[in-house]
Formats: sequence, C-alpha cells, structure tokens
Amino acid sequence: MNKPSGRSPDEPLRFEEYLEKYGSLTYHNKGVSMLPLLVQDKDLFTLKRKGPERCKKYDVVLYKNRKGQYVLHRIVKVRPDDYVIRGDNTYSDEYHKDSDILAVMKSFVHKGMEHSVDEAGYRLYSVLRTQSYPLRKQYIKLRRFGGKVLRRLGLRK
Repeated sequence: MNKPSGRSPDEPLRFEEYLEKYGSLTYHNKGVSMLPLLVQDKDLFTLKRKGPERCKKYDVVLYKNRKGQYVLHRIVKVRPDDYVIRGDNTYSDEYHKDSDILAVMKSFVHKGMEHSVDEAGYRLYSVLRTQSYPLRKQYIKLRRFGGKVLRRLGLRK
C-alpha cells in the first residue's frame, strides 16, 4: 500500500521526492551564495541523489537548512562525523551530517556553457575559491570598516 504523501495531486514534488523518483535533478540557481560560479535565474545545475558514500571536500551539495530551505553550498572540510559547508560567496560555516545531504552537483551551465565537476578548470576554481576564503573574509571586514570611517567623516551616506 502506498503511503499518502501529504500533498495535493497538483502540488509539485519536493526535491527529496523528485530525486528519489528520478535520481537526478536539473534546476536553476536562486540567491547569491554561490556567486561567481552560479548566477541567480541564469545558470543551471544538475544534481545526483546522494548515495551511501561520503561526500568529498569541494563537492557542492544540496541540503535543507534549519529553516527548511533548500541550500546549495560547497563542502570545505570533511570531518569524521560531519561536514563543514559554506557558500562560495558567504562567510559563515554550517555543519551537516551525511543524513542531511540530499544530492551532489555533477554539472552546471554557466554563461551558456555546460561544465562537469570533473573538469580541471572547475577543480582548480574550487580549490582557489576555498583556499582564498581567509583573504576574502579580511577584505570584507576592511571594506566595512572603511565604510564606517567614511560615514563618520561625512564623506559617505
């Protein structure tokens, strides 16, 4: 006997249900947390349902955050019991277990060109973007500080 899904027949499948049924999903990006890799409403990404294997450092994964929102971010550290995950354009870490991760990105379309996550250029981008995080974080802090100084001096609103 089929379990009721709790949704009306007209309601679209949730990502979990879609991935369970079809195994992969192609979707467009919402938000700016994965810039410059994925541009909102312009770029596409293809995900494959996560299997029993552990994810790897630099994998881009889909998970649900504590608010129940779907999030696509990069694994920046693999730990024995969980992962440290961060968006390419964000400055705070999240911690998630294997059971939280729904899917792993396998390819994406950026500026009209399709790319695999296995391409050397993409792998280099992933390493550089992740390793440059401390510098980018300090740059943001410096810009914010400079903005405060300029506002106090009346040179900026």
